[in-house]
Amino acid sequence: MKLILDTDEATLTTTDERGTAVLPLYSREAFEVISRQWVRIGWDQKYQYSFSWFGRPVIQLPEDMIRMQEVIYKLKPDVIVETGVAHGGSLVFYASLMQAIGKGKVIGVDIEIRPHNRHAIEEHPLNHRITLLEGSSTDPEIVSQVKSLIKPDDLVLVILDSDHSYDHVTAELDAYSSLVSKGSYIVATDGIMYDLTDVPRGKPHWIKDNPTRAAADFAARNAQFMVTQPVWPFNESDLAENITHWPGAWLLRQ
Repeated sequence: MKLILDTDEATLTTTDERGTAVLPLYSREAFEVISRQWVRIGWDQKYQYSFSWFGRPVIQLPEDMIRMQEVIYKLKPDVIVETGVAHGGSLVFYASLMQAIGKGKVIGVDIEIRPHNRHAIEEHPLNHRITLLEGSSTDPEIVSQVKSLIKPDDLVLVILDSDHSYDHVTAELDAYSSLVSKGSYIVATDGIMYDLTDVPRGKPHWIKDNPTRAAADFAARNAQFMVTQPVWPFNESDLAENITHWPGAWLLRQ
C-alpha cells in the first residue's frame, strides 16, 4: 500500500491492489488506515518493550492493557490464568486490578521462569495474589496443576501469551478452554503476526502461523465459543475497532 498524507489539503490518499482512494484526513476511515501502519511500525520498533507496571517490565500495547482492564472490571474474575510470564509485568498488572477490586488471584505459567524474574515477582507487594507454575503450558501435568488451583464456582478468565505458533495456541485452547466460565473469555493474544509478514522483524510464514487463525479455527469447531470483541463500556466517538496486537483474540464462552 502507498499512503500520501497531505496536511495542507487534509487528505489521506491510499493506493493498493483495489485502486486509489482519497479520504478526509480527519475521518474514521483515515484514522483506521493510519492506526494500522502505526501499530505495524511500532511493533517493529519494539514500542511495546518500553513500558512497566508497578515496577515490572510489561511487554504489551497499552491500548490492549486498557481494554483488558475494562473486561476484568466488568467480569471481576476469581481467577485469571496467563500462559507466558516473561518479566511478570502482565501478572502484576492483573494482580493490581484484582487488588483494587478486592478479590481474585492470578496463575502464571511459563516453560522457563528466569531466577531474577521469579525473585522480583515473589518479592513484589502484590505477590500474595500471584501463583507461578514452571513448565510447558500444554504439559498435562501443568494443566492439571492449574485446574487444582481453581474451585468449581470460580469465575475464570484465561489469557494465552506464550508460544504464539498456530499449533501451540491450538493446543492451549484445547487444554484451557474448559476452565473458562460462561460469559468470560479465553484470549489468544498477539495475532497481529499475520499482518507483520513484510516488516523487517516479521516472518513470511506468520501469514498462516498465528494465534488469530488458531482462535478462528477453534471457534469454528467449538460452538460454545464465539470470536467477538468485548463491547467498549464508554464510547463518545465514531470508532468501533480496537487498536491492538490482538485481532480476533477474544473468544467468548456463551
